[in-house]
This record gives sequence, C-alpha cells and structure tokens, in this order.
Amino acid sequence: MSLIRTSLLNAIAVGVRMLTMLGLSKLLAVYVGPSGFAVIGQFQNAVTMILSFASGAINTGVTKYTAEYHDDAAMQHKLWRTAGFISFTTAIAASLLIAVFHRQLAASILKDEALGSIFLWLAACLSLFVLNTLLLAILNGKKAVSSYVAANICTSVVTLLATWLLASAWGLYGALVALAINQSVVAFVSLALCLRTDWFKLSMLFGKMDRVIARQLASFALMAIVTAVAVPLSQLLIRDHIVQGFGWSAAGYWQAVTRISDMYLMLITTTLTVYYLPRLSEIRERAELGREIRRVYRFVLPLTIVGAVCVYLLREWIIRLVFTEDFSPMLDLLAWQLIGDVIKIGSWVLGFVMLARAMTKAYIITELVFSLSLVLLTYWLTPLFGLKGSVLAFTLNYIFYWACIAVILKKNDY
Repeated sequence: MSLIRTSLLNAIAVGVRMLTMLGLSKLLAVYVGPSGFAVIGQFQNAVTMILSFASGAINTGVTKYTAEYHDDAAMQHKLWRTAGFISFTTAIAASLLIAVFHRQLAASILKDEALGSIFLWLAACLSLFVLNTLLLAILNGKKAVSSYVAANICTSVVTLLATWLLASAWGLYGALVALAINQSVVAFVSLALCLRTDWFKLSMLFGKMDRVIARQLASFALMAIVTAVAVPLSQLLIRDHIVQGFGWSAAGYWQAVTRISDMYLMLITTTLTVYYLPRLSEIRERAELGREIRRVYRFVLPLTIVGAVCVYLLREWIIRLVFTEDFSPMLDLLAWQLIGDVIKIGSWVLGFVMLARAMTKAYIITELVFSLSLVLLTYWLTPLFGLKGSVLAFTLNYIFYWACIAVILKKNDY
C-alpha cells in the first residue's frame, strides 16, 4: 500500500465526504442558523468524548497491533477478542450512565435540559457506534483500504440523509438526533464489509480477554482518552468563552471556520490516519523512519498550502455556497485560521510518530499542556483582538506545539 495509491483511493471517499459536508453545512445553516451551528458543535464535541470512553479508547492500538501482527493471524484474533471484550463492556456501562444522567448532560453541554432526550437516543445507539469504530480500526490495520473507504462513504451519505430528513422536520432537535444515530446505521455496513473478507468472522470479537494484550492496549487507551477529552473539552471551554463574550452567533462563526478547515484538510488528515499510522507501526529502523517522515512532509505540506491559498482566494464564494449571508462575519477569522491549519498539519506529521511509537508519557503531557495553552491563549487574546483572537490563539498554539514535538523526538533519537 503506497502513499500515492492510498491517497488516490482515499480521495474518492474524501470527495464524497466533502460534497456531503457541503450539503450538511448548507442544511444546518438554513435550518438552525449561526447559533444552532454552535450548539451542533457542542454536541459533536460531547459525542467525541463519550465515544472514546465507551469504546475503551483502544481503537488506535487496535490499528497499530493489527498492522504489527500482519504475519500472525492467531495474535490478530487474540487482539480482536480482547478489544471486543473491552469495547462492549465499556459501551454498556457508558450507555447506562448516559441514560441515567441525560438531563444533566443536556443542561451542562447544550445549555437546555429540554434536549435531554437527545442523549437517550445516543445511549440507545452507543453499542453500535462502538462496533463501527472497532471494525474501522481493524480494516485500517489490515490495510483494507477499499473497504475502509466504502464504510466512510456510507457514513457521509447516511449522515447527510438523516440530517436532511430530521432537520427539515424538527429543526435543531432533528439535526441533533441525526448526529446521535448516524453511525449505528453504518455499523451494519462496516460489519458486512468485514464479513466479505476471508480473514474475519464476527465470533472473533467475542471471547476471553488476553491480559498481556490488554496491557499493550492500555497505553494507547491512555493516549486516546487524553486526546478525546482534552481536545473537545478545550473546544467546549473556548466556545463557552466566546458565547459569554460575544454571543451564540459569534460562536457559530467560529464553528463555521473550523468546519471549512475540516473540509479542505480532509484528504490530508484521512491519509495520515489510513496510510501513515499503520506505516509507522511497521517501521523498525531509525533511518527508514526518517525517510518516511521526510517523504510524507514533501507530500502533505505543499498540498496543505495549496488548499489553504485556494480557500482564501475563494473565501466569499465558499461562504455563500456552504453557508448563508448570515455567516459573512466569519471572513475576518479565515486568514489566521488557514495559516494555523498549515502549521497544524506540519506538527501532526511528527505527532503521529509519538502515537505509533507508544511514547505514552510524552504524548499525554503534550496533549494536556497544549490543549490548556489553547484555552489560555484564547482567553488572553480575545479581549485584545475580539473574536479574531480565537484564531490567533489557534495559530500560535500550533507553532509552539510543532517546536515542542520536534525537540522531544530529537531528544529520543527519532
């Protein structure tokens, strides 16, 4: 599986996902407006955190060790049984907790206890969410790129259709329900794709947990939990800060800028996940690792810069296409956001090395420190520069992060 081949196959999924995200953003802009857009962002951050805990936060480890044990089917099966035991046990526990505390979750996250039933929908579908993410991690580790791409295309299409149907009927409430149930439908597609192969059976996800493998996955669980909590939590805090200082509409502009970044960076970020992480997990020699990092840099940085420049030049047309005229104030935020995007991708190329090499302590410390520093920089810069301070903070934070990761890897002889 080469970087170019993976990128081309991945581009198909990215193209579909980008089109569906365009449609999704337009639907949300029309049906819920800037303030509703901010509420959607709050719920998406909450789902990210909940799903990480519910899955046992082991999916990155599943991808790594599935790739690492590529020539040992027995070890792969033992890994998948252990992962299945952990994932489904934690998913059931998380579902029960969400169901019990659904009103409190709605009040604290969505600022409206009346939306508590959204979390009941999520609790009902959570085990299928977890099944879907586990199957995708296995497909990724097996380098079954075509199946992985097909599952991601299905996720995009289902999300768009569900949001269109439910948001048009129930507005913001319907859009939130769509986000709470979309992956439960896709889980059946991912399962069908896995069952079509000659190396997977559903029974491989069930059985006795292997303690040695569980300990191996534990380091990845710690890293994944930190990322899944620190990053969304920092966004929740920043969004709350923007709401308090500038209102829900301003938070919607900030969310919309982030959505644009997600769309045009999609090819880069998914290629790093699908190709780069499994590839790093296979590499044993330091010299080969250095060559792979340089090769990825030569591919992703120019592509990111070109994408950022195109978005900036077409910014007014993009906002009219993707959102509505109500979102035009976000134009003031776009330049610094795009600069920060380029720096972010540059830092991620090195950050993935820490993840693949299971540098647990360094990874956790940097995730916590730089999630906190992003919040603090935002709190400091927004009173000085207004809403633009939030994207200035984003850019500065990734400059510091990139430099820090480079020092850590050099110190550890990578």
